[in-house]
Amino acid sequence: MKKTAAWLVRYALEQLNVSHTFGIPGVHNTEIYDELENSDSIEPVLVTHEGYGAFMADAISRSSDSTGTLVIVPAAGATHAASGIAEASLDGIAMLVITGGVRTDSHFDYQLHDMDQHAMMAPITKKTYKVTSHQEVVSTLFEAYLLANSGEPGPVFVEIPVNLQLDKGEVSHLPIFEPSVLAADASVVAHYQAELAEAANLLASAKNPGIFLGWGAVEASAESEQIASLLNAPVATTLQGLSAFSGKHPMHTGMGFGPAAVPAASNAFAECDCLLAVGTRFAEIATGSFGVKVPKNLIHIDINPNVFNANYAAKLAMAGDAKVLLAELNRLLADSDIVKKPADIAKQIAQDKLAYQKEWLEHDSKDKVNPAVFFNELRNSIEDDAFVIADDGNHTFLTAELMPCYQAKHFFSPTDFNCMGYATPAVIGTKLANPDKQVIGIIGDGAFLMSYTELFTASDRQLGAIFTVFSDGELAQISQAQQTPYNRKTCTKMANIKIKAMVEAAGCHYLMIENNEQVNDRVAQALALAKQNIPVVLDVNIDYSKRTRFTQGIIKTNLSRMKLPTKARMISRALWRRI
Repeated sequence: MKKTAAWLVRYALEQLNVSHTFGIPGVHNTEIYDELENSDSIEPVLVTHEGYGAFMADAISRSSDSTGTLVIVPAAGATHAASGIAEASLDGIAMLVITGGVRTDSHFDYQLHDMDQHAMMAPITKKTYKVTSHQEVVSTLFEAYLLANSGEPGPVFVEIPVNLQLDKGEVSHLPIFEPSVLAADASVVAHYQAELAEAANLLASAKNPGIFLGWGAVEASAESEQIASLLNAPVATTLQGLSAFSGKHPMHTGMGFGPAAVPAASNAFAECDCLLAVGTRFAEIATGSFGVKVPKNLIHIDINPNVFNANYAAKLAMAGDAKVLLAELNRLLADSDIVKKPADIAKQIAQDKLAYQKEWLEHDSKDKVNPAVFFNELRNSIEDDAFVIADDGNHTFLTAELMPCYQAKHFFSPTDFNCMGYATPAVIGTKLANPDKQVIGIIGDGAFLMSYTELFTASDRQLGAIFTVFSDGELAQISQAQQTPYNRKTCTKMANIKIKAMVEAAGCHYLMIENNEQVNDRVAQALALAKQNIPVVLDVNIDYSKRTRFTQGIIKTNLSRMKLPTKARMISRALWRRI
């Protein structure tokens, strides 16, 4: 049979259960867009910038069973999308990136968008492909999908030249995609049987075992909860893994476990003598700028063997699916003689959480909004299965410390690549994938400025999501970091922006929360409007004067690590400027 490559792309994406594509049409992909318009199962979404389309695709993969997919123009579309692709790459999020390509049957040089896209994409994708014939289109996309979703997930790039899209070519057959090949390989249990038995023994005999979970453990929440209950062990998570363990569980402590952690976590892990770490790389943010102390009995489980021993030496390391390995570990522990752990640990965790809440609520925010007051009301007002998505900034760590998550994969944030501007598009992608769920973004005003144009997309599609903007007129996380060593702020105070005008121009509803007294009413209004499929921007006059434990912790950790002359110079400079 004869088919165009554009038709074959649509066929392949339908086979792969792709629900949405994101991008901007151009001369090198209009044939694909024309075919997508004919699809009964795929919705092509026009974005205002390919980078924001990549954030939407990222959110589709994080919040649903579909794989986020970009359909972009070559060169400029790829460079624009690169930040979102790189975020997915470092965060371990599956993504299909499909781009057009210049004609391969032309004798002309300097074609429009002619560049080596593969050299640019190689460092931020798992693999790149260039299709050279019609026969390769479907099989290449199937292979790219499998690669994107296997092992540690990540983005895969596929270039399809425009002449193949336009012209019909011979294909021998249309393969049917078989998703069963993605089933977890149970043979990993047999491979690590000795290590699992030793891990069970180490955990069962430890006096103060602890559990540390990253995003790689989000599919194993049930198994993690069972192990925590068996061991009576406290559980901390990374920022990216906040949803890997329910905030309702009595063993939940919060983000991190070192000097940059909340008291419930730092106290519960103070005497930890055996740590089970799952789905985490022990990266900079997860460890509070590498300020945590990890016991010598570290049991590390991750799908990517390259993370083992990178920053902390593991006594036992097992590369494989967390759900499969933890299920077996749970079985072995259930048959073990577990050393009796402190019975009051759950009580102490609860007391520490209450004390930290009290500390925040007693903070005088004057005529601004106390973050704890806002997050308490939001948590009490939304469903347990609501999605909460934070951008990058000071608000990220306020959310992490004050807004517990109750269900797996229902909180996420740009973490390792750390892209500001992530949340507004990610809220849109999440709402598209989960139209019946509440979706709330927590966004700093600096991050909001980067990608607020996607409010036009939200308005056009009548997406009833809430975009919460924490407004203080500064890039708060960096300005606070500047204040201590420099005693002044450079390039972190923003121009006076008119958020109300921007929001209303996009056709969305604007609500302002000026002080604590308005929190309850405005949150209720925002939720009611969102239920009517009206996108709402909730502008919060936030008080950032009280620092998070994360900010306090990393400042102390980094200062202690500096060489003495550097430390003395920074402290004396700050003191001199203050005088």
